[in-house]
Amino acid sequence: METRTALVTGAAQGLGQEFAVALAGRGYRVAGLDLVPQSRTADRILDYVELVADVTDEAQIRGALEQVIDRFGTLHVLVNNAGVYPSLPFEDTSPEEWRRVMRVNLEAPFLMARAVLPHLKAAGWGRIVNIASAAVLTAPPTMVAYTASKAGLIGFTRALASALGPYGITVNAIAPSMVRTETAERTVGAGGGFEHVRARQAVPRTQEPPDLVSTLLYVVDEGSGFLTGQTLNVAGGSAYL
Repeated sequence: METRTALVTGAAQGLGQEFAVALAGRGYRVAGLDLVPQSRTADRILDYVELVADVTDEAQIRGALEQVIDRFGTLHVLVNNAGVYPSLPFEDTSPEEWRRVMRVNLEAPFLMARAVLPHLKAAGWGRIVNIASAAVLTAPPTMVAYTASKAGLIGFTRALASALGPYGITVNAIAPSMVRTETAERTVGAGGGFEHVRARQAVPRTQEPPDLVSTLLYVVDEGSGFLTGQTLNVAGGSAYL
């Protein structure tokens, strides 16, 4: 079987880094894309392709993909993990902030999927995984823009799955709870944020990046070709579908 190639956005730390490492551990050739260098990720993966680019910039995306294809010759898996999650009252959400959240959380996955699609079609097999959020189900009042963007991402996932099914490409979403990452510890998890979310979960602990790895590997697996258009809610029982 051909060695698969995966591209993970937001790979410098947190979930993205764990996803990249897990895919490499399963034998994937891995490239990671982030706004910043990814030395810690690169240290954990042999033959890692480090791409510094903005997921909201089409020209930078094209340049990054050229590097992946030049190195590996093909691409099979896209993990749209990069995102922003500001927490603030709705009345304090400016139109500029709203557009920033939508651009990173919703438009960027569209741009990335559109850019990689020719390569997935050429390979005759593909997996696109969008990282959504259980916030769509729990609706935190101080994260209106974020929740709306992730709800849009779930709709995008479903419609794109219908469009790409005939090409052997599946599209699914994973919806975590609040995950303990360095960024979350400085922002939404600070000041009791983790404790608040944990109190609403059936599983009484804070979610860690490794908690999502087995779900990602299941979604991209060769045997998961009949799974598409789905949102897997991996949130410790904070909400039930």
